[in-house]
Amino acid sequence: MEYQILAGGRADLYEQLARVGKVVVHPKRVELLDLLCQAERSVEALAAATGLKLSTASAHLQVMRQARLVETRREGTRVYYRAAGEEVCRFVTALGDLGRARLAEVDQILRAIGAGSGSAERVTRAELLERARSGEVVVLDVRPVEEYAAGHIPGAVSLPLEHLEARLGELDPTLEIVAYCRGPLCLLAPEAVATLRAEGLRARCLEDGLPEWRQAGLPVAAGTDTPATAPADGRETRPGRPR
Repeated sequence: MEYQILAGGRADLYEQLARVGKVVVHPKRVELLDLLCQAERSVEALAAATGLKLSTASAHLQVMRQARLVETRREGTRVYYRAAGEEVCRFVTALGDLGRARLAEVDQILRAIGAGSGSAERVTRAELLERARSGEVVVLDVRPVEEYAAGHIPGAVSLPLEHLEARLGELDPTLEIVAYCRGPLCLLAPEAVATLRAEGLRARCLEDGLPEWRQAGLPVAAGTDTPATAPADGRETRPGRPR
């Protein structure tokens, strides 16, 4: 009888854990979670970013909300979604790490689209912190502006990939550029580095992205003001480049 009670308890426990599994069983839900770990977004913005119909995006988000992985707030008639906590984003990061470690197809896809481990030399977080102290690098956040505003490496300059070519003339050619985006599975930073190198600028990618930076306990700034912000090491400085 005691064994049956314990077995029943384990079954109930695994049933609850499987609620999380129902979220990651669909690739679009994983993509939605990844976006929500960057910044809060409206249903309309999420649908546009993922190429989904509004009703389909809403249905996916309801499954995620039932699993308590996302939370909402209402502003007028518009509903905004956000990741329910940092543990949700750690889960998304771990899922990506597991995929890269165990699925050869993941690395093959990344290489094919130019984001593989050999596509661009990576800068570690420790190296970036060290070089930021001496003012040797310009840190570019190439994610969309709303993601930068929600959280970014202190001192990083917001320069979304879509605007990079138009603003190349603002970059100081004497300094190395370190670009970062959403993480090791994100294409934005590798594409930015390829563009910068094609113009003869020294550029590398950060080894991962803002979620991993935050999860490592490193400082994160919010807002869109870049003047007089602190660099990656937390010291105050004058605004860097771009100017």
